[in-house]
Amino acid sequence: MNKKIAVLPGDGIGPEVTKQTLKVLDTIGKRFGHNFEFKKGLVGAAAIAEEGNPLPEETLNLCKESDAVLFGAIGNPKYDNNPDATMRPEQGLLRLRKELGLFANIRPVKVYESLLDHSPIKKERVKNTDMVVFRELTGGIYFGKKGRSEDGTTAFDHCEYSVYEIERIARMAFEAAMSRKKKLTLIDKANVLETSRLWRQTVQGIAIDYSEVEVEYLFVDNAAMQLIIRPNQFDVILTENMFGDIISDESSVIAGSIGLLPSASVGEESALYEPIHGSYPQAAGKDVANPIASILSGAMMLDQFGMEEEAELVRSNVTLLINKGLITQDLDPLHFISCSKVGDVMSLLLDLNVSDIRFENMLEGKLPVI
Repeated sequence: MNKKIAVLPGDGIGPEVTKQTLKVLDTIGKRFGHNFEFKKGLVGAAAIAEEGNPLPEETLNLCKESDAVLFGAIGNPKYDNNPDATMRPEQGLLRLRKELGLFANIRPVKVYESLLDHSPIKKERVKNTDMVVFRELTGGIYFGKKGRSEDGTTAFDHCEYSVYEIERIARMAFEAAMSRKKKLTLIDKANVLETSRLWRQTVQGIAIDYSEVEVEYLFVDNAAMQLIIRPNQFDVILTENMFGDIISDESSVIAGSIGLLPSASVGEESALYEPIHGSYPQAAGKDVANPIASILSGAMMLDQFGMEEEAELVRSNVTLLINKGLITQDLDPLHFISCSKVGDVMSLLLDLNVSDIRFENMLEGKLPVI
């Protein structure tokens, strides 16, 4: 199978973690007889520095012409610390989502048995957590009309949703629930917000077509508490843009490191895959970043291509890697392997039979911090 993949490494640690994912995809391609054509494009602060635009037209066209987009990370402190900046790296990602029509953000959250002690939540509460968050990505308060009064003392942000916008992501979430534990939780604020009442009404209508799926409804404040009290009660979470932004970030810390969690942003014709972490500029160039989230994002891309066996092989070997203690600095600041070593080891695991690998030799790469 031949696939064109736009590679947008971005800023900070983005290029480093993306490089490891390319190693993995290249090995998968050789093992299964696929041809992945990788073409790189500029985005974010790197694009501003070189092109004066966080999303150059050349990059946008590359993404539109590709079968999928592999994204690294975006952001630079010099823009964060300048409130007067008229151009910011994040504008590139926002425009890319809009231009590609990426309306659904999908974030799986899985807690690994061997990393239970790394979660900030008690392990008896977090054990067996395995859920996925479906966040609507192009509507709601982030994209509504906004402004201030003439005297600048009053501001407003308009929140609006249509039945169509809700239906298209809701059906996607129901389909996912059917392939999992057949439970879906809609998170809203229907006791206060009219848009939330439309969400609840629309989901209730769609639920009739999925009678096997258990549907529950939680107000967002209660849901935020439940994610901490008993995160393993959730299977598929469905919610609107702003609530999804908050809830998905909250859920990301449950696993013990933001460097473990992948995501997909999906539209009718395009899809973008990226780790949920930011650019982490303090670690850029030090080879200490965790590339697992990026590698697992690559596995989600393989799923989209219909390469389920290949995707599952990547995921199972990530689990094996973690269970063998081959983890990065964010998970073990004293004994760890480097970002590039993770990519190398994953390539070995995918290229060889597990029985042929001497893990004790790989552990020689785990050096204490002096």
